[in-house]
Amino acid sequence: MKIRRGALLAITVLSNMILTGALRADEGAEIAAFAASSAWLSLVDEGNYVESWNQASGLFKAAVANDQWQQLLKAVRVPLGKVRTRKLTLRQYTRTLPGVPDGEYVVIQYETQFEKKQSAVETITPMLDKDGKWRVSGYYIK
Repeated sequence: MKIRRGALLAITVLSNMILTGALRADEGAEIAAFAASSAWLSLVDEGNYVESWNQASGLFKAAVANDQWQQLLKAVRVPLGKVRTRKLTLRQYTRTLPGVPDGEYVVIQYETQFEKKQSAVETITPMLDKDGKWRVSGYYIK
């Protein structure tokens, strides 16, 4: 009985060490992605739509042309007014998302209050781009 308990304890400790290491790696990716997406989101908040497109991921740029991006944001963000509050509700690392190639992504969601919309959910999805930098690959407002 003691040998089995000892073996079980050793397996449990080893599993926890491996899992903790994996979580730390994911957490590091989440932090780096969050920092990059926060800087990008500031560009959007300031109305600097051209630069937000320039700093987006290759995947994003392949999906939306710069002029289309500007038109979309003018149609969607401008009518909402300025951001009053933005509260982080989700920051989750993943390697798979629907409709995009496997890679390294972090899904970030905020509960956001705009001047002209009291309750919205912003979802921003940075990805680890080919150049090794975290760049935004998606942005949605509900």
